[in-house]
Amino acid sequence: ACFRLLSSLLIPALFLSGILCVCLFVLLWGIRLWIQQRKKQLASTRKDGKQSLVVAFFHPYCNAGGGGERVLWCAIRALQKKYKNITCVVYTGDTDVTGEDIIAGALRRFNIKLSHPVKFVFLEKRYLVEAALYPYFTLLGQSLGSVLLGWEALLKCVPDVYIDSMGYAFTLPLFKYIGDCRVGCYVHYPTISTDMLSVVRNQDTRFNNAAFITNSPLFSKFKLVYYYLFAFLYGLVGSCSDVVMVNSSWTLNHILSLWRAAACTSVVYPPCDVQTFLDIPLEEEKSVTEYSIVSVSQFRPEKDHPLQIRAFAKLLQKKRAAQQLPLKLILIGGCRNQQDEERVNNLRRLCEELGVGEDVMFRINIPFEDLKQHLANATIGLHTMWNEHFGIGVVECMAAGTVILAHNSGGPKLDIVVPYEGRITGFLAENEDSYVETMAYILSLSPEQRLEIRENARQSVHRFSDRHFEETFLLSVEPLFK
Repeated sequence: ACFRLLSSLLIPALFLSGILCVCLFVLLWGIRLWIQQRKKQLASTRKDGKQSLVVAFFHPYCNAGGGGERVLWCAIRALQKKYKNITCVVYTGDTDVTGEDIIAGALRRFNIKLSHPVKFVFLEKRYLVEAALYPYFTLLGQSLGSVLLGWEALLKCVPDVYIDSMGYAFTLPLFKYIGDCRVGCYVHYPTISTDMLSVVRNQDTRFNNAAFITNSPLFSKFKLVYYYLFAFLYGLVGSCSDVVMVNSSWTLNHILSLWRAAACTSVVYPPCDVQTFLDIPLEEEKSVTEYSIVSVSQFRPEKDHPLQIRAFAKLLQKKRAAQQLPLKLILIGGCRNQQDEERVNNLRRLCEELGVGEDVMFRINIPFEDLKQHLANATIGLHTMWNEHFGIGVVECMAAGTVILAHNSGGPKLDIVVPYEGRITGFLAENEDSYVETMAYILSLSPEQRLEIRENARQSVHRFSDRHFEETFLLSVEPLFK
């Protein structure tokens, strides 16, 4: 009787599931056809009568002024140089500025001038990808939010080629299967990584793993299951991409393990304007009245600016006891929104609490020439992010002639602060005390010893130039234009 009951329930359930699947397939196919019709209506035509190939970049924060934005503008510049029959489109949520303002910002901050105009598609629903909207299940919330934001983008402009240049992998199947686009992506940082899984598994407290979770075995197990399920979904959507570009060896290892798309994945180091920094004369330190330690990175939690301030405060105590030259910490970075500005205010308060308020300078959204000047005068370039995916700021510091001190993980460890022809190019540290000790060691070196390290570092950074990026980027995206 029990078997007959189960059979009587199972067969209708399977039948209903089949009908729902067919209805969903028909709905999606209908939407796809409708989108194609919109594409024909919105198709742009060049003056010579030939249809232009539309290449769209999904970059909701294109006016942020960070390393990811430099990649975007260099990629567009490279495509405009090679392909004459394309129209480049940028999907952005920067509705508070005009397209002209954004282009002017790219020139001011990165010294990048485009040869042709860019079309901007302004998105009204960028709030859907803001972390603040999802206090819990943030990764999943932002990923699903990106699909809705991607849908807004697709409705406003249907491209021929779609490139996600900001890490919103969940938009890839939308543009590939609904928009019928050839899709590619440039991955700065995997949304989830095996390192993040290990942090939860080991119950480590970090900025993305709160103490109340690490203190509870039950919450930790629940979060681990959630992360594994999310990693599975992330792998599915990422594998939809026709071309995958990653910015470092560290990112490559994680993407290969998650997406399993080795055949279409390649490392494309991000473009660093090394030549501009190499133009800064590299001279032996003479008549130095004070030492400066410069940090270049956006004011985001993962950059770990509090670690820099705490280490600097300890170093200052050491140096004052030894009565050496005055020391300044200069924090240079971009603020994208009110959250970033609040973060800077918190950092200022931390400086006051530690008694170093007058010794720490904040330089927010400064022009490129000011950045160059600060780096030209700096003794140490400081970087503290754990598992930084690459580290454009690290390369810029090395090219400018500072002695770099970066975190012993991620891109700096695997790709950047590595020996060049057997010679030392910089230093790595892991925690507050090791940062203090290493900064003290660098300052204890003679000017001649520091000059040798700076020269080695400079010679090693040519592989991260704009030219090298353009060559590897164009080679990687070639399948999208065949």
